[in-house]
Amino acid sequence: MFVSFFPRPKLFFLSAIAWTALAMAFWYGYADDLIGSSAPGVVGVALFWSARSLWFDLYFALSVAIFAGAWMIFSPHPWSPWSIIGSALILFTSYFQVQVSVAINSWYGPFYDLVQAALSKSKPVTIEQFYSELSTFAGIALVAVVVGVMTRFFVSHYIFRWRTAMNDFYIVNWPRLRTIEGASQRVQEDTMRFATTMEGLGVNLISSVLTLLAFLPVLLRLSSNITELPLIGSIPYPLVFAAVIWSLVGTGALALIGIRLPGIEFFNQRVEAAYRKELVLGEDDAARADPPTLDVLFGNIRRNYFRLYLNFMYFNVGRIVYLQTDVIFPYILLGPTIVAGRITLGSMNQILNAFTQVRTSFQYLVNSWSTIVELISIYQRLRGFEARIHDEPLPSIETETEPASL
Repeated sequence: MFVSFFPRPKLFFLSAIAWTALAMAFWYGYADDLIGSSAPGVVGVALFWSARSLWFDLYFALSVAIFAGAWMIFSPHPWSPWSIIGSALILFTSYFQVQVSVAINSWYGPFYDLVQAALSKSKPVTIEQFYSELSTFAGIALVAVVVGVMTRFFVSHYIFRWRTAMNDFYIVNWPRLRTIEGASQRVQEDTMRFATTMEGLGVNLISSVLTLLAFLPVLLRLSSNITELPLIGSIPYPLVFAAVIWSLVGTGALALIGIRLPGIEFFNQRVEAAYRKELVLGEDDAARADPPTLDVLFGNIRRNYFRLYLNFMYFNVGRIVYLQTDVIFPYILLGPTIVAGRITLGSMNQILNAFTQVRTSFQYLVNSWSTIVELISIYQRLRGFEARIHDEPLPSIETETEPASL
């Protein structure tokens, strides 16, 4: 799965983490101070081509060039341009999209303060000022759309290259793999699903981490007027504390409820593969795919899907209750402050958005659990392939039988 696309995966990923940490430490400790901060009060697309933003873009490109060049010399790999430079480009676009969110959050303050002034008639507001604020948002949104479309186009090619690398690797070893249950499905379908799912989860994880790094300081700055939480009272950094605890509670509860789902999804793929294989054999051999055999095989599919539906029902009850409560959770926290009138409408929207960004970053597992279940199932199936290639014992789940009842 990884050897086919990345050079020496374990060492590569460890070195990537170490290099990232070193580059970030050098940036915040020295390089960031070489260029002054963005002009205070700047709102809109001008933030993206400020001196500091362009300096960071150059610094990022130089860091990637050094890392990629070192790996291409140390451990040449046919897919290095895509696996190293392509991954770095996806990382950068994830960072850029987080900056778009920061720019929009900065726009919330003056826009909603303008709306509040207009509605309360506390100061004159012209239609030109109103539409000027909307045009500022349109500029940010236009940049976001262009970057988002180009990113998705590139990522589609990135995924197919990863699938191609896995496909080529497994086809070379096909004589040893063909006897594994559902071998054709694992090569044809699971490789694409693994690359697609892994890319999606990876991008979301990176985006969550970058969003957390970008919005935690924003939330700390904006929540200076929030000194206490309902029922808890006065504590340091109350909104950050609440976001962390609330997210950990949701993640832990849903992980516990959905603990059986990966295994059931694995069995689902097994029974589907057995049914499909019998149908394919029946196309060329009249003795195969007879109705009694197909009834048994389809019965296995039905029983396993019903088991999956039941477990997802438990999971979805917990997930939906948590996410619906999550909608009003920040308003509960801000209730005393709003009632006391200690913040403006613009400040409230900035706080709510920053709090939501931070909270959502901490809720990465909550929002991705269904996809993680699917990825674990695909990984287990492809891991069986690689065990055969390396003459290792098959994973235990390969020899397990699915339960006969719900």
